[in-house]
Amino acid sequence: MQVILLEKVAKLGGLGDVVKVKDGYARNFLIPTGAARRATEKAIKEFEVRRAELEKSQAEKLAAAQAQGEKLAGKTVTIAQKAGVDGRLFGSVTNADIAEGLKGLGVEAVKSQVRLPNGPIKAVGEHEVAVALHHDVVVNVVVAVIAQAG
Repeated sequence: MQVILLEKVAKLGGLGDVVKVKDGYARNFLIPTGAARRATEKAIKEFEVRRAELEKSQAEKLAAAQAQGEKLAGKTVTIAQKAGVDGRLFGSVTNADIAEGLKGLGVEAVKSQVRLPNGPIKAVGEHEVAVALHHDVVVNVVVAVIAQAG
């Protein structure tokens, strides 16, 4: 299916690109999230009319993400979890827990923005985690997992 991208999509293209994608990807993800539209002649003409408006909104989103990234860079998120004497956690620290910890620092992040390269954290200590606030803004954050008293 041919779609026109209404925003930058990772590994696919930038704003205004007409790309061919699988039907299911377009119907189930790109179109419902507002990232793309079916590339009909009418849709392409409407896009050209709205192009400046869309570029402006993309620039505003990028600027907001960069501001959040600067605020977040070098920060440490502390999460307390129950742990055994050997330092292994009972359970694990997931991306949802880290996103909740980021809210305590004043940064609105959803769990899909937190990237755990080795899966959930299962040990006490400091771990480096990437937070993708925007396609072009990825910030590394230190997550300090401490043993919870009690």
